[in-house]
Amino acid sequence: MPEQRERLDDREVLSSADGGHERHVQMIAAEFRRGFEAVDKIDRPAVSVFGSARVAEGQHFYDLARQVGGEFARAGWAIVTGGGPGIMEAANRGSQEAGGLSVGFNIRLPHEQAANPYIDLLLTFDHFYARKTMFVKAAEGFVIFPGGFGTMDELFESLTLIQVGKIFHFPVVLMDCDYWEEMVGWMRRELLGKKMISPDDLALLSRTDDPAEAVRIVLEHHEHHDGKSTVRP
Repeated sequence: MPEQRERLDDREVLSSADGGHERHVQMIAAEFRRGFEAVDKIDRPAVSVFGSARVAEGQHFYDLARQVGGEFARAGWAIVTGGGPGIMEAANRGSQEAGGLSVGFNIRLPHEQAANPYIDLLLTFDHFYARKTMFVKAAEGFVIFPGGFGTMDELFESLTLIQVGKIFHFPVVLMDCDYWEEMVGWMRRELLGKKMISPDDLALLSRTDDPAEAVRIVLEHHEHHDGKSTVRP
């Protein structure tokens, strides 16, 4: 298929030693362009929701993410996720069920992560870095559910971008206080205690168990900042 012939795996880019960088640059640039065009189709404020793909329907975190998706939709906001199963599916599902705009930025993986069926606007990426840019470009806030390495990557990338001023400050809300308690305690004890970060850096995080509270935190910040774009010029 043409799509498969045009795919450019990250491993090929990182291991390339043949000097064929122009092709790599063109294909990656084209993916960024498609991403920006997709973000332009989001006609309302949006929040990016992250969390484990391994959470099944009927589990507590799935139900919580579904509620969050619905709460944001009823507030007139779009939900943006990684487009896959688990927490991503639940948030997209809650948004779509409540009549909101449900967006999925999926990624092609070796084991093929299929897109969930609750997405109104879908774009599938080959490159993580292009995809991750769109999560930030589209969002006025992040809501982070329990998850693994990928979720942690999104969490700490968002905190780093805010800390160094690459994006304007937007709320980063951790869902389920108990899940994050030890990590936040370690950050306070080790990072803050040893002056690796400042008190303002730690204050970037909010924690809650309540979907309505998560939505309130994001909406109040958005209203206070008059809808300013998260991405610095």
